Amino acid sequence: MVETHTQEINAVSCGRSDLLSRARNSLSNFIRSLDSDYFAEGADVVRARAKTVELSRCIPFIALHAACLAAFWVRPSVFTLFVAISLYWLRMFAITGFHHRYFSHRSFSTSRFMQFIFAVWGATSGQRGPLWWAAHHRTHHRESDKENDVHSPVQRGFLWSHIGWITSSANIPTDYSAIPDLTKYPELVLVNRFDWVPPFLLALTLLIVGDMLRLSCPQLHTSGPQLLVWGFFVSTVVLFHGTCCINSVGHIFGSRRFATDDESKNNLALALITLGEGWHNNHHRFPGAARQGIFWWEIDVTYYVLRVMETVGLVTDLRKHPEEAKQPPHKITPPSEIESDKQEIAV
Repeated sequence: MVETHTQEINAVSCGRSDLLSRARNSLSNFIRSLDSDYFAEGADVVRARAKTVELSRCIPFIALHAACLAAFWVRPSVFTLFVAISLYWLRMFAITGFHHRYFSHRSFSTSRFMQFIFAVWGATSGQRGPLWWAAHHRTHHRESDKENDVHSPVQRGFLWSHIGWITSSANIPTDYSAIPDLTKYPELVLVNRFDWVPPFLLALTLLIVGDMLRLSCPQLHTSGPQLLVWGFFVSTVVLFHGTCCINSVGHIFGSRRFATDDESKNNLALALITLGEGWHNNHHRFPGAARQGIFWWEIDVTYYVLRVMETVGLVTDLRKHPEEAKQPPHKITPPSEIESDKQEIAV
């Protein structure tokens, strides 16, 4: 009798342990499914795949663009358009100022707290995490317009450099070996792994705020669907293509001040829509400089904002062009003779 009772207790205990184990495994699998940097077969295996356009990777982009079609039925209010345009510029600055000039090139310094804010802010753009972005960009500079450049229009054409390269699973894993200076911050790694959270929260916030305004401020003629469609989907798609134009258009159309070993171009139109990133040839010649426009007439809004942030103490040590930058190109020391150029890219 006692032995039977003991066996029953043991059976119940084993059942509970098995249930808890299954629950833990289910939770672990669920978290992994949300982790943008988890690959069951291993990141190295995924990176080794052929770099080709994959339908499964195209679906998110097709869905994002398809969502913009709702704009034909959801007419925007003046306030909605203001929000959409503001979010375009705010997030473009986050990409150009933080993902690019800070995380990729470390062209200025900031506190650890602000660094985290920059990472989350940039991630709201929906252009992956800051470490993924920086790792790919550093590789781009090392291999610019060569065979291993992941988004070169010279190597694989305009469409591939503009959007095709992102639809290849081989380019999805983050190469953490390329960014050792950033991986030592666990909070940045966390943002990078769950890079979908900031844009999701932004979209949700816009939907909720829009409905609150519909009820509390009817004179604005604004609703949740309006802010979601125009403030998030339309704004995000335009932002995406504006950024990608630097990879594609910026290596095809424009002028070349410096004889860099790639096809980077300076393009005023791109500079205007990307807050200064259009001075791409300047940037490829002096990648570590916080300012991409060298002359006063080369408009670089990102740099102007960074200067204001430096004034109020949010950032420090904005790196400048060398004195020779304004000299005629033929008098400037060739890139191959300047060791610091390599250090600026591979920090």
